[in-house]
Parts: sequence; C-alpha cells; structure tokens
Amino acid sequence: MSMWSKGYLAPLSEEAKTSRWAYLKEWFYTTDAKRIGVMYIIMAIVMGLVGLAESLVIRLELIAPGQQFVTDATYMTLPGMHATAMIFFFIIPIYTGFANFVVPVQIGAPDMAFPKLNLAAFWLLPPAALITYAAVACQVLGITTLVPPDFGWTAYPPLSTSTYTPNLGADLWNIGLILVGTSSTMGAVNFLSTVFNMRCKNMTFFQMPLFTWSIVVTSFLILASTPVLTSALVMLQLERTLPEIFFFFNPNGGGDPILYQHLFWFYSHPAVYIMILPGFGMVSEIIPTFSRKPIFGYGVMAWSMVAIAVLGFVVWAHHMFTSGIGTEVRAGFMVLTMLIGVPTGVKVFSWLGTMWGGSLKFTTPMLFATAFVIMFTIGGLSGIVLASVPVDIELHDTYYVVAHLHYVLVAGSVMTIFAGFYYWWPKITGVMYDERLGKVHFWLTTLFINVTFFVQHYLGVKGMPRRYFDYDPDFALLNMISSVGALLLATAQIVVFVNIFLSLKRAKPAPANPWIDTYTLEWALSSPPPHHNFDEPPVWGVVDRSHGAHDTDHSHAPAE
Repeated sequence: MSMWSKGYLAPLSEEAKTSRWAYLKEWFYTTDAKRIGVMYIIMAIVMGLVGLAESLVIRLELIAPGQQFVTDATYMTLPGMHATAMIFFFIIPIYTGFANFVVPVQIGAPDMAFPKLNLAAFWLLPPAALITYAAVACQVLGITTLVPPDFGWTAYPPLSTSTYTPNLGADLWNIGLILVGTSSTMGAVNFLSTVFNMRCKNMTFFQMPLFTWSIVVTSFLILASTPVLTSALVMLQLERTLPEIFFFFNPNGGGDPILYQHLFWFYSHPAVYIMILPGFGMVSEIIPTFSRKPIFGYGVMAWSMVAIAVLGFVVWAHHMFTSGIGTEVRAGFMVLTMLIGVPTGVKVFSWLGTMWGGSLKFTTPMLFATAFVIMFTIGGLSGIVLASVPVDIELHDTYYVVAHLHYVLVAGSVMTIFAGFYYWWPKITGVMYDERLGKVHFWLTTLFINVTFFVQHYLGVKGMPRRYFDYDPDFALLNMISSVGALLLATAQIVVFVNIFLSLKRAKPAPANPWIDTYTLEWALSSPPPHHNFDEPPVWGVVDRSHGAHDTDHSHAPAE
C-alpha cells in the first residue's frame, strides 16, 4: 500500500494506514467530490480498456477478407458493445470524474451541493456495467446460455424487439443503460445546484472558468435529453417483456419503429456534445495556460457553448435521412446541421487566436490540446459533408461515417481526455509525471490515430459498409493498414500506464502550481487539495498567492 499512501490517494485516517479494509471503506463511503472523481476516472479507464479490447477484435477480424478469429454471430455483437463501453462507460464517466474533482475547487466551493447524491450517482455505474456486460462476460467464460445483443448500440426496432432478439442478454443491456441514464441525470442536477448556489463571493457567471462553463452547459444537455432516451428504453423493454400488451414500436399493433429513432436520436445527437463539450472546456483551460495569455474572446467562447447546446437539439433527424422522412423536413435539418458548424468554428478560431502571439510552451497537455484542435477540425469538416442530404444518402452506413465518428470521439474526445489527464495529474495525485514519456505517448497516439481512421474515409467513399463481418477483397489493403494502425495505437497506450506507475513510484512532489501561468482557483491550493478545499471561503479576485497562484481578478473576462 506504500505507493498508494502518496499523493491524493493517501488515506484520511490513521486506521486506514494499517487496515486495508478501512482504507477501502474510506473510499467506498466517501462523500468528498475529489475522491468520487478519482473513482469515476478509475472505473472509466477499466471500461475503456474493455472497449479497446473489443475494438481490437473487430480490427483483427477485418485485417483480411474472410473469417479470421471469430464467428459472424460473435462479430455482430462487437460493434454495439464496443460503442456501449466507450460512450456510456468511458467518455461520459471520465469527464464526470474530472468535473467532480475540478469544478467545486474552481468555483471556490467546499464540495458538491449534494455529496450523498454524488456518491449514489457513482455507485449506480458499477452495477450498471456488470448488468450491461453480463452476457459478454458469460461468452468470455464459455457460458453460451447468455448472448450479448447483436442489434448495435442504437437498438433499432424491430431488430431489438423480442421477436428478433429473444435473449436475456439484450434485456440486461437495456436495463443497464437505464441505470446509466439515471446516474447521469443525478449528476447533472448536482453540478447545476453546485455551480448556481455555491460559487465563491464576487464570482459571476461570466467570471467562471470555461471548464466550469462547459460542465454547466453539458448538465443542461443531460437533463433535457437523457430522460427521453430512458423513456425510449423503458418503452422498448415493456414491449420486449409483454409484446402482447405493448405496441409502442410494433406496426402490427399500431406502433411505429420510426418513433423509436426520433426518441433515440433526440438524445443521441446532444450526447455527441455531452461527449465533447467538457473537452472543449479542458482545452480552453490548457491553451491559455501554455500560451501564457488569457483566452481570446472569453464571452464569445461561453456563448458558443450555449449555441452548440441549443442547436444540438434541433438537428437529430440528420441521422434519419434514409428513413423515409419528408423532403422538406430533411432540407430543414440539413440547413440546421450546417449551421451548428458556426459556433464550433468560433471556438476553433478563439483557440487559434489565443495561441497567436502567445509565448507557447509545448508541454504534454499543450501538445494533446493542439493536436485536438487540428484533428477535431477534420472530424467537423467530414460532418459538414454528411450534413448534405444526397451525400448522406450515398455514404450512410459506410466506413466514411465510422471515420467521421472516430475523428470526433477519438481524435476529439479522447485527445482532450489525455490533455486534461496530464494537466491535472499533478493536482490530483500530488506528484509529477515524466514529461519525456508523456511526449512519447502523444506522438505515438497522434500518429496511429491517423493511420487507423484516415483511410476509412476512402473506404467509405468506395462503398465499404460498416458492421459487416466480411468485405470485398478490393478493400483488403486499406483494411490491413487500418487494423495495423489500431494495434499500434492500442500498444502506444502502454506508455501512459508506465508513466502512471513510475510517477507514483518515484513520487516527485508536485508544487501547488506547477504550470505557473494559471489563473483558476484549483492552482491556489496545495497538490493535492485538502479535504474541504479551502480553509476559509475564498473571495473572487482576492486569492492567497502563498502557493504560487496568480491574482485571478479579470483573468477570464473578455478582452477589451
């Protein structure tokens, strides 16, 4: 336990230093938002590794035409379960973990508004993951009585109804996601209550750090959209369980399967921004820090996040251009989808404006943030291509969509997660990481992301469909390149775990403010922060500099 007795993972009591159960109990029962945030991050990493393993099986199977390692029935379960792990159990929870640690400190609060609700929201996730992945675990253990669902993460009826998928694994998947939605909603209520009611004295909304702004906007998105998905999944489960009584999506009883698509995408398109807005906030903290100047256009950056959230609710049907909806409706959603590129472009130019003329310092967090800006722009531009109705009809369900999605969520969300991870690692643990290993991790990750996913644009344009077990031999070379890139990308992640291990083992103490040019309140505290953050309630604009933090007055105000 000696390694874990350093940094933020140190026990709170003397008893926990001698008793492993007391040590774990203090974690499992904690209401400290920072510790809950660490548990979110650890769980998300575990589930991210599960999703990564599933993606490798997919790419190994597709490394050449024909059957390679798994059967077609097994393969059909992999894309949906991979997406489930990465979306619902990795990206969204890990952002929640960082938000739990950082947001209360950034606004000068001692903790979250509802600490016990915060703990309950976290403890819904592990059982949700076990329920969702019970069938996968059974398959790995050779138990064939429980089969994972093969209808993908979208669960479209009639493929997801009991008529086509009459197995308990699909029911467990459904119930697990309902629990995930409940957890997310509880967390969103808590974040909004905390930010609205517990900001330190003199801090107005337009003096909040942009990461906190991103969590506020994301929480509104969750509150407005997640209950819709939860309702759709409850309706689907009722129809699966009692098909003779409920006909929500069954045309034979007056239902409509297209209704499910509307409900699903009314959540799932805003969910794209739930999975990227916190990353925008992270990058908006990192780039000013290592450009050594305030963010360019703070007010516009904050309002652009609000605009993205609002427009995110009126573009869902661009996922349904091939479903038979009216031409006028498709035209309207096409225009609105293209319009959402405007506030996103504003953010890109604001980040570039911050870097322009700055004294740039390319540490590991800055490298990840800079690469994110470049590669997320590629993903955004391919999204504008897919917004065109005739183009989308041609490229729908091809590998072009796979490439677009992964440039948004891997080259986008995952790159911001790494940026935030390295940026706040000293604050969370109290120890410094190895900068050289961090840069090795960056270059390998950036290179192999592009090797893996860029060629998929061409595969999609040439007509290769996604979710297929086999493919035309003409696509063999590019698939081999993509698969080799995926294997090397996964191998590159070993570097970050080596860095974590060595930094905890060497335990080089981190100062309160290792980056110097930072202005938010978390850097005014020791690394790691004490249990209730501040000895005395802070006043915005008057910050104790004894730990090396700058006076924060007007640091995030719009430039005159």
